[in-house]
Amino acid sequence: MKRKIITINENLCTGCGICADACAEGAIQIIDGKARLISEILCDGLGACIGSCPEGAITIEEKETEPYDEIKVIRLLIEKGENTVKAHLKHLKEHQQSEWLKQAVSYLLSHKHEIAFDIEKIIHEIHHYHSSNHSGCPGSKAMQFNKDNFVTESESALTHWPIQMHLISPHAPYFQNADIVLAADCVAYALGSFHAKYLKNKRLIIACPKLDQQQEIYLEKLIALINEAHINTLTVMIMEVPCCRGLLSLAQEAVKNATNIIPIKLVVVGIQGHILKEQWI
Repeated sequence: MKRKIITINENLCTGCGICADACAEGAIQIIDGKARLISEILCDGLGACIGSCPEGAITIEEKETEPYDEIKVIRLLIEKGENTVKAHLKHLKEHQQSEWLKQAVSYLLSHKHEIAFDIEKIIHEIHHYHSSNHSGCPGSKAMQFNKDNFVTESESALTHWPIQMHLISPHAPYFQNADIVLAADCVAYALGSFHAKYLKNKRLIIACPKLDQQQEIYLEKLIALINEAHINTLTVMIMEVPCCRGLLSLAQEAVKNATNIIPIKLVVVGIQGHILKEQWI
């Protein structure tokens, strides 16, 4: 496939860090005094970081790329040194990319005698690295907010962050014994009463059953929420469009495979913002 991705000219880069602050996805970090694209996973190629660079060191390159290949990426990062490899592995762990992390670690271990730095030391550090306390990639740092029980129509009822399914940790303390709302991405935009009526006193997780990739991870996280976080209920909110039904199927599959039993409520929202169906299933 052909897609756009940023390129950093290290000769021009002064390591000021402005681009790293501008990168909402956390794909850029300052390492060894230079801006580095530590992973192509989250670089959307839109170039929000370009205008922030005072040295003109960042450009957009369009190139043919194969589907994401962790082995190819880790080979390139090894050439950039120990700190870059370490940052990349932390990046994968922060975003719960467990399969890619396993591939990277396996490659590093099998080639450790060819690498100039101590691979086993890095892997040990990553193994004991808790992503909820990380200082990089602030968009995925776990946070809990204090909210009053009463929420007006103009207030947010959101109690925690992050909320996207790929970024949440089922072991976060605010999920323990909670009532969960699993909402399709479009629901909050279509439904005006979403916060005041459906989100108050609940914990939110969002996902898109049509566009999101690696949804097998979603199934694992939902099962962990049911079995390990001991959630009380799961409300699945979807749009009336057919592709949204996949989110309900995912929730039902998780309940089927979990050892604990929880009730599921289905809420179907019309594209004009009205409730078409609301029932326990």
